[in-house]
Amino acid sequence: MTALTLSTAGAATLRADALVVGVAKGTGSKSGNLVLAPGTEAVDKAFGGKLATVLETLGASGAEGELTKLPAPDGLKVPVVIVAGLGPVPQKDDAYDAEALRRAAGAAARALTGSKKAGFALPIGSVEDAEAIAEGALLGAYAFTAYQRGENKLAPKGAASGAKQPLAEVALLGAKPRDKAFKAAAERAVAVVEEINRARDLINTPPNDLYPESFAAVATAAGKEHGIKVQVLDEKALVKGGYGGLLGVGQGSTHGPRLVKLAYTHPKAEKTLALVGKGITYDSGGISLKPAGHNETMKCDMSGAAAVFATVVAAARLGLQVNVTGWLALAENMPSGNATRPGDVLNMYSGKTVEVLNTDAEGRLVLADALTRASEENPDAIVDVATLTGAMVLALGNRTFGIMANDDAFRTSIHEIAEEVGEASWPMPLPADLRKGMDSPTADIANMGERMGGGLVAGLFLQEFVGEGIAWAHLDIAGPAYHEGAPYGYTPKGGTGSAVRTLVKLAERTAAGDLG
Repeated sequence: MTALTLSTAGAATLRADALVVGVAKGTGSKSGNLVLAPGTEAVDKAFGGKLATVLETLGASGAEGELTKLPAPDGLKVPVVIVAGLGPVPQKDDAYDAEALRRAAGAAARALTGSKKAGFALPIGSVEDAEAIAEGALLGAYAFTAYQRGENKLAPKGAASGAKQPLAEVALLGAKPRDKAFKAAAERAVAVVEEINRARDLINTPPNDLYPESFAAVATAAGKEHGIKVQVLDEKALVKGGYGGLLGVGQGSTHGPRLVKLAYTHPKAEKTLALVGKGITYDSGGISLKPAGHNETMKCDMSGAAAVFATVVAAARLGLQVNVTGWLALAENMPSGNATRPGDVLNMYSGKTVEVLNTDAEGRLVLADALTRASEENPDAIVDVATLTGAMVLALGNRTFGIMANDDAFRTSIHEIAEEVGEASWPMPLPADLRKGMDSPTADIANMGERMGGGLVAGLFLQEFVGEGIAWAHLDIAGPAYHEGAPYGYTPKGGTGSAVRTLVKLAERTAAGDLG
């Protein structure tokens, strides 16, 4: 992973491959003038006080996501200056939006792929700004190259891949290296981003290598490394325990299902947060087979479990004073002679029966078993995370996840936390009238209901399996979990690690007693 240092060097004296500074879009004219952000002083001086003029001549606007590369003049120790757009200039207190800083740092880090070291002199007005820049740069520097071997079959075994490696070192300028608060912020950024990138790696791993058993092995190894207790229920244990949802979804595959429990505990913790993740390591749709064009990215259907896994490990690394339990509901949904059929009835772990009307509505079945099991431990709150419905993508697009909950205040808190950490989300309702559509003449409930409002119907189904009196929220990350377009900001192509930052902050708030 890319290294992070809090540099004591100034912008004029730093020796690196490049220096990143910021520029904002001003409002002083109809076309908008450029405003050099704090941190550009040394660079502007090296350009004879004409950096803004040079940028305007080159067509720079200061818009968010815009990068302008300039050869460095005499007076700087770097060969290249990258000027990152920060969007509109702040209206008060010169306080730049943390997400704008995060995205600018991420875009610059992506542009520096193949470089050894770069200095980031974006504006830092607070510890939070420093952490946002560090997060953005480290997230932007991510690349998944594990399967890029090159084409030379005569190359020595173990030879390096031909793919360019991510930026090796981020030197953060303008922070205070000897200040405890800045040090702590840097350490937090490294821990959280390393776990987000671990989640990204899992999401990007091909399904022939990542299946329930191998995912469980990764979790077990991480547990040993970070002092997290891990329990894995294999097929025999699931049969013995009556986990009909997990077994029903996984029975069509040669790779059997698993339920993995990760338990991080703190001796002084007063609260327990349970996280449940959908872990469909590949989703063909089962007998209700997905149409052509919808199967190619279905390795990402375990993104919820990856987010939960990453959050529990991050909580352990940060030593949060809260108990965090993660439940990974892992299965591969495949069609075969053993697969669950539309019309079959499953006996769930809760004791309820479910009529399966569509085998491609499988995520709610594995989550239902895990939610019931998590509820048995009576945590203070449960949050499930899942790439659950295409309906949520239709409602909110590819960059925003939906939040449903059985408690309005809890839903609002999670939405506010997501906004604070820079993850787009939106509160969604659980309309009681949609529940009737899941009535079944054969079983207690069907796994499908009305087509309209399908994302909300899925949330209502899950609510049926949450223990009474437990605050619960459901995050449908189907849109932002996997990015198929060109990279932007700190978001790569492929797995994104969506919801990890929100869940880590939720754990921190719970530890601090800020959620009641």
